[in-house]
Amino acid sequence: MAPPVLALSNVRVSYGGADVLDVGALEVAEGEVLAVIGPNGSGKSTLLRVAGLLERPTTGRVSFRQRVVDAAHALAERRRMAMVFQQPLLADMTVAENAALGLAFRGVGADLCEARVGRWLERLNIAPLRDRRARTLSGGEAQRVALARALVVEPDLLLLDEPFAGLDEPSRGTLLPDLAAILRGDRVTTILVSHDRGEAQALADRVAVLMRGRILQLDETARVFHAPASEEVARFVGVETIVTGRVLARDGGVTVVEVAGRKLEVAAPARPGELVRLGIRPEDVTLMLPTEHAPLSSARNHLTGTIAHLVPSTPATRIVVDVGFPLVASVTARSVADLGLAEGLPITAVFKASAAHLIGLAGSPGGPGHAFA
Repeated sequence: MAPPVLALSNVRVSYGGADVLDVGALEVAEGEVLAVIGPNGSGKSTLLRVAGLLERPTTGRVSFRQRVVDAAHALAERRRMAMVFQQPLLADMTVAENAALGLAFRGVGADLCEARVGRWLERLNIAPLRDRRARTLSGGEAQRVALARALVVEPDLLLLDEPFAGLDEPSRGTLLPDLAAILRGDRVTTILVSHDRGEAQALADRVAVLMRGRILQLDETARVFHAPASEEVARFVGVETIVTGRVLARDGGVTVVEVAGRKLEVAAPARPGELVRLGIRPEDVTLMLPTEHAPLSSARNHLTGTIAHLVPSTPATRIVVDVGFPLVASVTARSVADLGLAEGLPITAVFKASAAHLIGLAGSPGGPGHAFA
């Protein structure tokens, strides 16, 4: 494997004697997008400042291109990086002049500068704005300019600090797929920090879940969201149904778990007699009226129940179904209308065996958080 672009080793940051960041090891591979997600105050921005050589850790090493670097003497390395913040921080200049700032600082000639700026304004769909003053731009337009200014220098490492947090939903909805296409198409080595799970799912190859300054799980994006390593991680990444059950049997690749008197089939290994914690994501649950015929599918779990709560939201409606335990489903507004869903309505909840994840054993030596998947 190629050496990492950036590596953190035994990095700890303390303020006033209290640790705000404690990361044993973290590497960013060439061409990958690594998302660091966690709640507010978890240490994400501190980690990004350390990675961007803007802050020296209290202890530990930061290596860039296999060379240990001290943030106090890292101007050359920082010039091989680019950072985009939540606020665009544009100068009172035109769009084209703002996009060219990083190249000017690096001494790039006028002809090459013009070619690069033109290319990135086109790719970020802001070429028609090139002569507009920055102060006249909308939030989404300004953030596109900030991204152009960062990408035009062709950085070895792109650092994104909550880049969508200040945008309205329409601006965010159009910028996110555009940026995803650029990062994947050009294989831009990137660290993204965000508290938004959707941004990580849309952009990242791997995800690190950071809580209280420590990484609780670091894995491929799909595994973090669909096979969280602990109950704490599961709740943060959107697993709303977490219940305790007892394993009744194991048959091939399917485990039968009894939860509140209901038998669930789960595509994960466990030993009969064990108590386990079971997690199900709301978007993996489909709702059907009891009179409907079940469609041909691999879904092995069909639980009858009653709608206990219905909370309209965007982009989906959150529905809690009482099936002997609270089971949360996420459905579109159209499905709510088509099915006539309302509180008190009898309903059947359907989900695949692969949708139910055994988070950990309840009462095992490993305790909750010992993941099977």
